[in-house]
Amino acid sequence: MAACPKCGSVVSEGVTFCSVCGSPVTMASNPVVPPPPPPPGAASAGMTSNVAGALAYLLGLVTGIVFLVLEPYNRDRFVRFHAFQSVFYCIALIVFRIVWSGFVSALMFPLGFLWTICSLIGTLVYLAFFIFWLVLMYKAYNNETYKIPVIGDWAARQAAK
Repeated sequence: MAACPKCGSVVSEGVTFCSVCGSPVTMASNPVVPPPPPPPGAASAGMTSNVAGALAYLLGLVTGIVFLVLEPYNRDRFVRFHAFQSVFYCIALIVFRIVWSGFVSALMFPLGFLWTICSLIGTLVYLAFFIFWLVLMYKAYNNETYKIPVIGDWAARQAAK
């Protein structure tokens, strides 16, 4: 099969004019070359490791567990590390939130005036957690394996299994 030199459409053998654009076609036209096949693993993966690693942090526990269960990603060590770190980071955030709310409740009952100070401190701490969460997503997107001091070691051990 040959291709039209003007529009690139497929032209049957022996035809002198292109049926799409009407330009004359010579027998010396270049044959149609099919596109090369995708590299192994690229078609089945759906997205690159850095995007999957960044998305593992998106909804915390939910996306972390999803990327640990989905087939092509649960074999990728980079994605597994970030998924485990996301899950452990969210668990640490939940534990902190429980401890902080217990602390604030204990102080609020006898000393009501400390509620304003505690709520301001809590807001700043939660803002720091949020900014750090964004940094973790950014680092994963840039193919960096950034380890949170204690949680990162746990995630690295789990990802190696």
